[in-house]
Amino acid sequence: MRIAIYPGTFDPVTHGHLDIINRATKLFDKLIIGVAQDTGKNTVFEIDERLNLIKNQVTELTNVEVKPFSGLLVNFAKKENCCTIIRGIRVISDFEYEFQLSLMNKKLAPDLETVFLMTSSDYLFLSSSIIKQVSSLGGCIEGLVPADVAKALYKKLKGSR
Repeated sequence: MRIAIYPGTFDPVTHGHLDIINRATKLFDKLIIGVAQDTGKNTVFEIDERLNLIKNQVTELTNVEVKPFSGLLVNFAKKENCCTIIRGIRVISDFEYEFQLSLMNKKLAPDLETVFLMTSSDYLFLSSSIIKQVSSLGGCIEGLVPADVAKALYKKLKGSR
């Protein structure tokens, strides 16, 4: 069985993330969405909230599991018998950073491959950071994140929507 992992903070999950998830499910027998617990980032949502928000979006995808992880991604990937790490790329600056990460992961786990999936053009501008900023200022994020994610984000950030 070919198992891939799509890691991230997913704070919050966006339509761009879901695009990558849907496309990755067609390439692998099983996809694990690894939600990072210790990211070094100030997350808006707690780990349980992020897990639930993602799980709500992938209920119809039978070959997807959503799991939290902490520590090194390569250790989690090995524990889950993954052969591939999935990473989404939007712009050139994403590639530079992701390329460095993939080289370090390859050094730590030579048998683990990284596959980059280009984000669909509809989502090139999307990032969780921008979504949070727009939401916190009361801007409209509908159509950029699932409806329940938008509602949770407005509530959390007390944006006026």
